[in-house]
Amino acid sequence: MGEKLKVAVVGVGYLGRHHARIYSSMPDVDLVGVVDTNPENAERVAANYNTRSFGDYHDLPDDLQAVSVSTPTTSHHEIASHFLGKGTSVLVEKPMTATLEEAEALHEAASRSDATLQVGHIERFNPAIMAIRELKVEPKFIESHRLAPFKFRCTDVGVVMDLMIHDLDIILELCQSPVSDVRAVGGAILAGTEDIASARIEFESGAVANITASRVSFKSLRRTRVFSSDSFISLDYEKKYALLARKSKDLDLGKFEAGGLDTGNVEDLKKLLMTDLIQVKELRLDEYEPLQKELESFVESVRSRRSPLVPSSHGVRSIRLANSILESLQRHKW
Repeated sequence: MGEKLKVAVVGVGYLGRHHARIYSSMPDVDLVGVVDTNPENAERVAANYNTRSFGDYHDLPDDLQAVSVSTPTTSHHEIASHFLGKGTSVLVEKPMTATLEEAEALHEAASRSDATLQVGHIERFNPAIMAIRELKVEPKFIESHRLAPFKFRCTDVGVVMDLMIHDLDIILELCQSPVSDVRAVGGAILAGTEDIASARIEFESGAVANITASRVSFKSLRRTRVFSSDSFISLDYEKKYALLARKSKDLDLGKFEAGGLDTGNVEDLKKLLMTDLIQVKELRLDEYEPLQKELESFVESVRSRRSPLVPSSHGVRSIRLANSILESLQRHKW
């Protein structure tokens, strides 16, 4: 197994404490410390996972090799830049930064550094999303809804950067085409930034995505549907369930024509039932913890010095699209 990778977590609030939990369970990782501006929180998490607590990330050991940054978005650029400048690999939680300018600067810092920079778009490690990528689906239309009740954390950014950014990353990864047009509407209800937004995104490939995000709903809903010329995929993150349906090869090649069949005829009915028209696959999404896979992938990227599954360039493109949506919101806000 070799020497353990020395890792720390900066920011051990709602999500960061799970980073600490998972790192502490990895046999090839040494969790050397956790950092939080709340001393009691840092000490509690450190005690739970048998490590040291720090109040300032500048005080972490000099031989640190990798760090997770799970602080408020507005501090991502400053903290990640500090570690990249020291040659320390970084996993920065989504959204990568608060602004496009900061994201581009962080990407450039990563390019100059020998260190790895991975962006924490956790849905990429969802088993259903990974299955869709393996199928090499070419989307024609995507519909996504990500709704949640209002929470008093993560109010430093609006719903586009807080919730919608998850689906923007997935849509960009699936479509693999430049964006040609963006139209959006939404506005603020409870916070100083937008709480609800709906956008229509058009791609040069002809693909279209309709996406809605809200953090003022009465109940949670996280669903995505993907339509292509030969398949349909329905993904429900809340129910941890996905349905993948694809035309059979015979149907796709035009070897089967339903128009000539009489469903009132027993022989024709048998022929219809015996023909594999649609291949349907059900996929449970509780096969593993996506965050576990994300952190394992990050550690492997640092060790192998290979590009991570979600590199900084992907973080930049998601924020660029989010910016386009925010600009459209300004023109069409309530």
